Amino acid sequence: MALPADFQFSQARLQDYVDCPRRFLLRYVLRRAWPAPDSLPMLENERRMEQGKAFHRLVHQHALSLPVEQLSITITDPDVLEWWESYLVSPPVGLPETRFPEIMLSAPVAGRRLVAKYDLVAVDAGKSLIIVDWKTSTRQPRRQRLAEALQTRVYPYLLVRAGAGINGGKPVQPQQVDMVYWYALEPHAVERFSYDETHFAQDEAYLTALIEEIELLSENEFDLSSDDTICKFCRYRSLCDRGEAAGFIDDAGDADTSDDLDLDFEQIAEVEL
Repeated sequence: MALPADFQFSQARLQDYVDCPRRFLLRYVLRRAWPAPDSLPMLENERRMEQGKAFHRLVHQHALSLPVEQLSITITDPDVLEWWESYLVSPPVGLPETRFPEIMLSAPVAGRRLVAKYDLVAVDAGKSLIIVDWKTSTRQPRRQRLAEALQTRVYPYLLVRAGAGINGGKPVQPQQVDMVYWYALEPHAVERFSYDETHFAQDEAYLTALIEEIELLSENEFDLSSDDTICKFCRYRSLCDRGEAAGFIDDAGDADTSDDLDLDFEQIAEVEL
């Protein structure tokens, strides 16, 4: 089945494919609307999503040098205030002073466009680039699960491929890149992943093969996940005969129930290799 000519891949879309090829097909290719909640209770799920967005806006504005006092007085949610205070007291340490918040990068992979929107990239040009991802989830995943996540592979890989523009015009070397996950509820339990040439080569081969695999599938070859526990937090579960009742949000752990972003190509710094 041919994907649309302008179809772009992101870590969220690739993660959905790895978790459940059928969900990838329904969500991003067929764009099938299905009126089922991702998790229950719906209002609590929506509240947590809005809290996460609010926190990301605050950190973004702070990175743009808006005064802390000006930002703090805008906070009305007690959870967001707690996260904000954790961020102010215990931010990630050792970040270079040059900061690029909410930056979008893109590069061609296997004939398609791979895109990513980074919460923050801190740069010491020609020396080090540190990716920071702010997390407001209620549980911190095991390090092994984070290591296996597509985000941990796509973000450093794409920064090497497309980051010269924020690296003083110099090509980014894999060993210059680190990725940091910062959790609002556990600000001292930062997870840091270093990158190198071996990881880069492995990720390039893996991502290329994954995209090529997706391109070759016909519509009826996008199989259901073999792990039906994730179906509790998928809006398509009843369509796929995997149950009707949504799982409870507190049982989702670090499951990502947010929608993938529709990335704007006009905002993406592209690199052609």
